[in-house]
Amino acid sequence: MVSKDKLDLSSPDLVNENFEKLAALFPNCVTESAEGKAIDFDLLKQELSHAVVEGNKERYRLEWPGKREAIVTANLPTTKTLRPVREDSVDFDNTENLYIEGDNLEVLKLLQESYLGKIKMIYIDPPYNTGRDFVYKDNFKIESDKELIDSGQVDEYNQRLVANPDTAGRYHSDWLTMMFPRLKLARNLLRKDGVLFISIGQDEVSNLVQLVDNVFGEVNRISVVGRLAKSGGNKGKFFSPNIEYVIAVARNYDDASGFRDEMDPELIKKVYTKTQKDGDRKGEKYRAMGLYQSSLDPMRGCVNQRYFVEAPDGTLVIPPGNIFPSEKKDGSKIAPQTQKDGVWRWTYPKYLEEKEKGNVEFAETNKGVLVDSDGNPSKWNVNTKIWLKDRQDAGQLPNDLITKYENRHSAKELKAIDIPFEFAKPTGLISYLAKICNSESGDIILDFFSGSATTAHSILNLNSEDGEKRKFIMVQIPEILEGSEAYNAGFKEICTLGKERIRRAAKKIKEETNADIDYGFRVYRLDSSNMQDVYYKPQDYDQGNLDLFADNVKSDRTADDLLAQVMLDWGLPLSLKIEQVEVSGKKVFKVAENSLYACFDSGIDEDFAKAIAKDEPLRIVFKDSGFKNDTAKTNVKQLLKQLSPETEMKVI
Repeated sequence: MVSKDKLDLSSPDLVNENFEKLAALFPNCVTESAEGKAIDFDLLKQELSHAVVEGNKERYRLEWPGKREAIVTANLPTTKTLRPVREDSVDFDNTENLYIEGDNLEVLKLLQESYLGKIKMIYIDPPYNTGRDFVYKDNFKIESDKELIDSGQVDEYNQRLVANPDTAGRYHSDWLTMMFPRLKLARNLLRKDGVLFISIGQDEVSNLVQLVDNVFGEVNRISVVGRLAKSGGNKGKFFSPNIEYVIAVARNYDDASGFRDEMDPELIKKVYTKTQKDGDRKGEKYRAMGLYQSSLDPMRGCVNQRYFVEAPDGTLVIPPGNIFPSEKKDGSKIAPQTQKDGVWRWTYPKYLEEKEKGNVEFAETNKGVLVDSDGNPSKWNVNTKIWLKDRQDAGQLPNDLITKYENRHSAKELKAIDIPFEFAKPTGLISYLAKICNSESGDIILDFFSGSATTAHSILNLNSEDGEKRKFIMVQIPEILEGSEAYNAGFKEICTLGKERIRRAAKKIKEETNADIDYGFRVYRLDSSNMQDVYYKPQDYDQGNLDLFADNVKSDRTADDLLAQVMLDWGLPLSLKIEQVEVSGKKVFKVAENSLYACFDSGIDEDFAKAIAKDEPLRIVFKDSGFKNDTAKTNVKQLLKQLSPETEMKVI
């Protein structure tokens, strides 16, 4: 950039000057194209004409340069795999929590079969696109890792992050192109009652709402919730930016359970002021609510709700009105005729049922809201008991402005476990979202922009508090933290920091609560396939070349690596319990007891088949090169069919 005090020594850029003039006059005509910022000439023609100008056919939808490329990117298959990293894991064989290092687009593709329709809640905190963020630069046309490095799209850590300054010609478009395929794949993973929460700032909230509607359907959007990110401050020109947003969307709106929050303690103190003195609920708090409420519309299906109720002194009471039942006795009813004919909240059978339970009380009053059988003001009021415990069990609807969990809380949490990191969300926010969407034991919480692993920390906290056994899956690209406090403290990239945070948080929670929960996590790392290229494209090799590949498996891959790829290919969750046993002198992996047996040793023969058949595994897999010879391979297959007919055998 030429400094202000330096001569430009070039002629004026008239095209750019004209563009800026038009943009100032007609800002609505500025758009983004494949080449950068541009003027929408159809709109410009319309601005300069009193008649309708025929241009591209108008339609209501979100468009941007790169949308078709994003669709292709989402749909392209991948041959990559996840390799276990036992040395970074905690209780690898038994834990059901996962931490996955790698580009989240590739990881989401790999999880499609194993976790299709199995995730209860997804929370993500993607780049806000403030002009200082990095975005994933996906290029569906390039497959070779070497080509990616050569083109500068990734570094030696396989990162695809590039700067996206707000001066870029495709500033919004590149961000949308990044988000679209990830949301599309994430939707597939949600259960029917699953919910996605996305934290976002002001810069892209409007675009993200449209994008979410595009992927999930507008009918499945739950809400756009405001969140108090910080209090005070004096930045900005017009308002101090203290609010962020959480977009909530359901996989299927009708299947998602309604949100419920804990009751506000201040509301409890203010409203639930009475204590039951006798009966089955002695000592419990309740509030009295009139059986008659003037806000009820008597003309909306309340034909059976205007009737006499007998008071303790034998008199009859009824809501005010112009007509009364002809028979003067308890329960005698008449249908309301006008808006002035008040009705009770309950039908008479419901009233008798609740009265029998002790949920109806009469109170003397001088207000005379109800009337007697002659239409005169009555000294009685009829109240129903709203029990505090019942309301607490049911919970209350959460507000669409979240004020409890400011960002400053995260600094204290990280300081408590000596993790140097800025801009993390507070754990309370994610715990809160997991609670209000009614997550419980067995539910899986996914975060594929996991950052410092706040979501994992949150789920550990929440499980320790309520005793539930939720599981988490964290996905994060190993972004370099150069120049940060974390980098200087020894955390060169964010995955190292995230894993250490989970370890320290788990240790602290266990020491403080001793809760019986899963404190471990399995680490997997995205990598190229375990298989040689010939495995996928044998047609590209002649017989002479094929002889060079006696083993389809790459030489640097372990049995653990192969097991992970087999589990993904067979659609088995990576969190299933894994045991290692010895059968006839060979190492065998048992996944979820007998769901899958895997043996990648050499010398597989008939004796091994007979031994393994006794356990009747549902599935079993071997290396194609692992059989003693071709005859043994055929015999093993036949023996398994005879001795364990339900076993499905495959080779790699």
